[in-house]
Amino acid sequence: MKFFYNLERKFRKYAISNLMYYIIGLYGAGLVLELVAPGFYLEYLSLNAKMILRGQVWRIITFMIYPPGGTNLFFSLIAMYLYYMLGQNLERIWGAFRFNVYFFMGVIGHVAAALIVYFLTGNVVFLTTEFLNYSLFFAFAATFPDLEFLVFFVIPVKAKWLAVFNGVYFLYGFIAGGMTTRITIVMSLLNFFIFFLLTRNVSRLNPKEIKRKNNFHKQMKIMPQGGTHHKCAVCGRTEKDSPNLDFRYCSKCEGSYEYCTDHLYTHQHVTSDNPTTDSTTN
Repeated sequence: MKFFYNLERKFRKYAISNLMYYIIGLYGAGLVLELVAPGFYLEYLSLNAKMILRGQVWRIITFMIYPPGGTNLFFSLIAMYLYYMLGQNLERIWGAFRFNVYFFMGVIGHVAAALIVYFLTGNVVFLTTEFLNYSLFFAFAATFPDLEFLVFFVIPVKAKWLAVFNGVYFLYGFIAGGMTTRITIVMSLLNFFIFFLLTRNVSRLNPKEIKRKNNFHKQMKIMPQGGTHHKCAVCGRTEKDSPNLDFRYCSKCEGSYEYCTDHLYTHQHVTSDNPTTDSTTN
């Protein structure tokens, strides 16, 4: 949406680069704290809506230090490495500003979930970063659907199928769970739905858009020997430069412009008011 792109141009200079460095640092501190002083996190740092309303506002931030994998050292280190890689790759593709917005939207969603549950039911729900990390994985799977993970370090499974499995799990929890569970799931994962609604153009599903791209593909099949099927409009790379490089069309650009994955989300859109294709936005 135009609103989001205008927001990015205005505030991207304030984005935190390499955000996952700091998040993993928090996780590491939280892991050490849990091993050295069990119970301290729950008592003084957790996301307790009741305590926040009594003035302990630091909990809005400190709840994020709880490590994925809990107090199990092996699984925590594996999980931290996994989420670090997911976050770094998302920031590399989206840019620092978009990744910052996505991540902190998730944080806000967690705080909102805890407060809403407390106001409606009077119950205190202790949310860690579990759902926040799931939202990172959903975003990664939507961006790199065919990338494979080794489940149990042996079984290769594509990211999109793992995301579907987790999605079914959350859907079941939403249907079978009570009000607290439903509010928690919706608010904690709301950043995934809102962000992709703001940044993905639904016009690509328009029949005219689909027909235009199909016609372009047909024209590309008729080429002289030695030609290429794909070429990035920003860097000029083709499938001959890197056989594993993926190319996609941008439905926001006027014309049949194709981009490699490095520039798909960072290029400057080509319109009648802005006809250039040789500059990028981070």
